[in-house]
Order: sequence, then structure tokens, then C-alpha cells
Amino acid sequence: MSVSGLKAELKYLKSIFKPNHERFRIIDCNHDELSCQFNVSGEKQVTIHCNMTESYPSTPPIWFVESDDPNLAQVLERLEDVGRGNTLLLQQLKKLISDLCRLYNLPQHPDVTKLDPPLPAVSVGQEPKHETTDEVPSEEVEEEEEEEEEEEMEEDLEDLELDDFNEAMEGNKSEDEDGVEKKNLEILQNIRKTQTQDHVNGVVSGSVQASDRLMKELRDIYRSKSYKTGSYSVELVNDSLYEWHVKLMSVDPDSPLHKDLQDLKKKDGLDCILLNVSYKDTFPFDPPFVRVVSPVITGGYVLDGGAICMELLTTQGWTSAYSIEAVIMQISATFVKGEARVQFGAQNNQYNVDRAQQSYRYLVQTHEKHGWYTPPKTEG
Repeated sequence: MSVSGLKAELKYLKSIFKPNHERFRIIDCNHDELSCQFNVSGEKQVTIHCNMTESYPSTPPIWFVESDDPNLAQVLERLEDVGRGNTLLLQQLKKLISDLCRLYNLPQHPDVTKLDPPLPAVSVGQEPKHETTDEVPSEEVEEEEEEEEEEEMEEDLEDLELDDFNEAMEGNKSEDEDGVEKKNLEILQNIRKTQTQDHVNGVVSGSVQASDRLMKELRDIYRSKSYKTGSYSVELVNDSLYEWHVKLMSVDPDSPLHKDLQDLKKKDGLDCILLNVSYKDTFPFDPPFVRVVSPVITGGYVLDGGAICMELLTTQGWTSAYSIEAVIMQISATFVKGEARVQFGAQNNQYNVDRAQQSYRYLVQTHEKHGWYTPPKTEG
């Protein structure tokens, strides 16, 4: 579908679910993502985000919710059952709103019926390009139409992204509408350009679903308070969206680990815990693989090779609703809770990816067999 087709869907949705809608509200939307809100009651709202894939509607949107409620995660997972079509977004939203109403024991809202296909062309000002006939178009005509749509999509994407980027770089505003600083906005822009070029060249890098979600995660990190205040930092390894270096710059100041990091800075000039985070093509449906690179740590649930013993980093404990920043913060808290200490004098090559993966596989096998240990309440 061309970008104009997606814009038509979004414009139609915004005309129905305005920010003051009593049940479902479109808060923000563009050709990359959609943010909406389900109003459960006057005091409770559920915020839901959707990443639009570049090959939409051939590849469905990616949904995630700002909540750890497993019931909400199941609602989003069921959106995968919606059949494909040129109005896939409308169909998914219809199921989403209907399922949320059932989840919270609310009556179905009558506006949901407006999402039935086909998309009303008159409502969005779209005129059909060709008259409807019973004649099946030839292969040549189909190929020409596909090429035209691809070119239109690429041109629209480049124009829209470059407009936003140039506006920021010209100094009209120090941050974009999402609160991303200029230097990080440039990183996101370069990633998007590379992805677009790879798509044009037919180079497969990861998956559309994983790339779109990782772009959203990285953008959210760039605009987060914890990132901006220096609690942690993120760098792409070899400019790859699928491998990150995360530096934990701050841990609980009352913990022994905090003092160890201060001593480490005086001794070796290092003042952080360096993590390597790698993602599969199946992210966000599979967890990232996280390991400690340096320094060598004892305790803190850090295993041989630098793997980390945490249930949420396994397929048993992972859910696509988790954000990467939440994972980073949880790892930092787990180090402190597990009384992690820096092992001064340890060999730098003690940690490596092969040993970490081996430890991780053993960890998963053990806990699949025996379950996860739940400490008594006296231990917090």
C-alpha cells in the first residue's frame, strides 16, 4: 500500500476517535506509529502504541501496551488472528476495542461499527485511481502499479523524514516533538535511511517487525528522563540496530556495588557496567540476550561468561509488553539486590559471548525442569 493509502486510514480513524472520545482516543499518529488510549473510566486509561511497518498491510502493525498486565498482552496477541486486507489497521482496531470492552465489562461502543471495511473514500477525500471492471489486469499492469506504489512510498518517506530532520538541524527547535535531542535524532534518521536503502536494494537485515520495534525502543530511550540524566547510555555496535552496548552509569548509591564502581574509576578509569544486548529477528516476541562485558562481577545473579540469571530474559518470563528501558532498570536493580561486587584483579577475557550463551542455555534448562526460586518475604 502507498503512504497515501495509510494516511487515508489514519485520517479516517482520527475523524472518529478524537482526543475527547468517551471510549477510545487517537492521541497521536503518523506514517510510522500510532498512539491511542482506551478510556476504562474517568480515572483509568490504558495507553497503547502501534508501530506501522514499511510493507504495511502485507506485514501487520506491531502493537504494545504500557502495562505489565498479562490480560492486555493477550488482547494484543490476538490481533495477529485478524485477516489481511487493505484496511488491516481498521480491522485490528475494531477487534482491539471490542476485546478491551469485554475485558473491562463495558458495553460495545457503537462507533466500532464504523471500522467495517471498505474504507469510505468520501470520508478521507480519496478517489479511486481506476474504474471498477471485471477484467483482470495483466501482469505488466500489475508490475507497473507495484513499481509506482514503491516509488511513491519511498519518496513520501524521504520527504517526510527529511523535513522533520532538517527542521531540527536548522535550529527551529532543539528537540523534536518527542523530545529527542539533535544528535540522537540524527542517529535515528541515519538508521531509517539505511533501512530504506537496504529495502530498495533487496538486502534483508533482520525483520520488519523487529526493526520497527527496535526503532521505537531506541526513540523512547532517547527521550526518557533516565537516559537524559545519565543513569545509563546506549550505543549501537557497528551501527547495528540489533546489537547495543548499554553502560549502567548509576546504581543504588547505598549499595556496595556503587562504592566498588567509584573505586574502579580511581583504579582503572572505568565508571560503569558495560552490557551487551543483542536481538533476534523474532524480537519483540523473543527476549533480548543480555550479558555483562565488564567489569567482572561476583554475585548479582551474574553467571559464567557474563550471562544474567533473570526470568524475564527467558522465553518463560518474557512478554512483548516489556520495554528495553524497563529491562535495563530491572537489571540494575537485580545487581544491587543480588549484592553484586566488582572482582578487582580479574582477567579481562574472563567474559565472552560463547561462555555466556552456554551458561544461559544451562540456566534455561535448569529452570524449565525445576522452576524459578521464589525467595521468602523476609528476604524482600
